[in-house]
Amino acid sequence: MHSSNHIIKFADDMIVVGLISKNDESPYREEVQRLTAWCKDNNLLLNVEKMKEMVVDFRRAQGDHSPLNINGSNMEIIKSTKFLDVHLAEDLT
Repeated sequence: MHSSNHIIKFADDMIVVGLISKNDESPYREEVQRLTAWCKDNNLLLNVEKMKEMVVDFRRAQGDHSPLNINGSNMEIIKSTKFLDVHLAEDLT
């Protein structure tokens, strides 16, 4: 695991938090791919249809973010979500 990434698991919910710095998304994307492979190796099914991605971008000139692709499916990018009864928005409001 990259030191800039964290996996948070509670019951059947999971979040991967990745810090993208210097416009290098590869550690984050590699972490998600490792998690996907680990789930497959351990006979755990990821329901990609229920998976979402939220991007919090602090750069002054925000760029495009291509969605994660897991098992041939692009994840939906959302602007807000709720995790463990906490509402999170892409601008952290």
